[in-house]
Amino acid sequence: MVVSKAQQKAVNSYISRNYDRINLTVPKGQKAAIDAHAKGKGLSTNALLNELLRADMGVSEENWKVKSSSGTDEE
Repeated sequence: MVVSKAQQKAVNSYISRNYDRINLTVPKGQKAAIDAHAKGKGLSTNALLNELLRADMGVSEENWKVKSSSGTDEE
């Protein structure tokens, strides 16, 4: 499927309004192991990392997807 420049611009705009990016650095060789681990769970690497962070931070699935300045369930 060919994506027009206008469509890609709209997608990039949506992403920048609704998501933050984190650059994760891992030891050489671990990226492949992490990718394989996520795939074995039926998840993308991004989905696995989001799930692990959400659970470790004690944030409900519902609140994880809600924009928050604090990043926790508490307001």
